[in-house]
Amino acid sequence: MLTDYREFGEWFRAKLDGPFVVGQVSRGHITYPGYEHIQWYAVVQKMEPERLFSFSWPHPKSLEKADVPQDYSKEPTTLVEFRLERTAAGTLLVLTESGFDKLPEDRRLEAFRSNEGGWTEQMKNIEAYVSQKATSA
Repeated sequence: MLTDYREFGEWFRAKLDGPFVVGQVSRGHITYPGYEHIQWYAVVQKMEPERLFSFSWPHPKSLEKADVPQDYSKEPTTLVEFRLERTAAGTLLVLTESGFDKLPEDRRLEAFRSNEGGWTEQMKNIEAYVSQKATSA
């Protein structure tokens, strides 16, 4: 679900060009309504089956349609980590995004606020996706 690019794209709402490969850029485009003009661009950092998936991704100055950069590779990045932990009740998904302190000061707070809200929404998407998979299995 986390490292299969098709499943990831389904709940994240992105159409990814191909499988995740450690050390390589993952590309595609966002399909979430209102954000279709944004490219998906992330560098896969780690993939440890059933334990960890992480990637770094850019934080351009603006995501407004007219301002979105053509080349994300020169933008400052943060690190996103998905960790799976076994518990007595099942599996716990822990999501962390770090590195905001490395962003330019003029965009740090906005990037944090925007992503905090975005991740809240994405965690709901993951929960719905997993629930749907469980009921259809």
